[in-house]
Amino acid sequence: MFYQIQHFGLSEYFHKEIGKNFSFPMHIHHSFEFITIIEGCMTVCVGDDKYELKKGEGILIFPEQLHSLESTESEHLLFIFSADIVSAFYLKHTSEQPKCARIDISPYLLSELSGFDENCSIIKLKGVLYSLCAMLDENTEYIKKKIFENGLLLSIFNFVENNYDKSCTLEALGNAVGYNSSYLSRYFSNATGISFISYVNQYRISRACHILKNSNKTVLECAYDCGYTSLRNFNRNFKIYTGVSPKNYRSGK
Repeated sequence: MFYQIQHFGLSEYFHKEIGKNFSFPMHIHHSFEFITIIEGCMTVCVGDDKYELKKGEGILIFPEQLHSLESTESEHLLFIFSADIVSAFYLKHTSEQPKCARIDISPYLLSELSGFDENCSIIKLKGVLYSLCAMLDENTEYIKKKIFENGLLLSIFNFVENNYDKSCTLEALGNAVGYNSSYLSRYFSNATGISFISYVNQYRISRACHILKNSNKTVLECAYDCGYTSLRNFNRNFKIYTGVSPKNYRSGK
């Protein structure tokens, strides 16, 4: 899976991903994100709220909400879609966010969601996603939206998004945002709970997962595309964050 790609927020943008046993640190983007558990369980943090999702449960994350995923044994279905796809719902709640974002997913709705891809009918897609939004409306209250005000943290996320495939060091980050690298290291760890290097590696591996599942590139090409100059380091980090080798991930083993 991957998250902060440049297309997020474009008119009627939609992306679907199926993943297993994957975690991703705190991040933010400009689109809705919906994730539902097919097998196992996953911890999803949205701002200060923590959800323990089980099979048959899902969560709808609003644009501009900080969130993270943590799982060791799970299979899940993930959608990221622009606000324009559900514009009426978004405009209704543009200054709000759900008090509880958890949704119980019926087998029928899961079947409909599973059948979608990037070439599906936009009319049918909107219908199903609006049904999802309506379910949330019926089962939660809304509170005033917490505005994401931490400009430096957002700048760091954006830097990684735009530089994960090349030099993505603390020194390069410091030159880009105008802060000392030592300060940035402490600041990022305090803000997210992980080191900057760990975040970069997790981001790179998330992109690698997408490339492996959606292209015919070799593992070596995938490693280079994601900023690794050593195949050995790539293979080691890939197994650390996914539990399997790149080859087995691609084959679904």
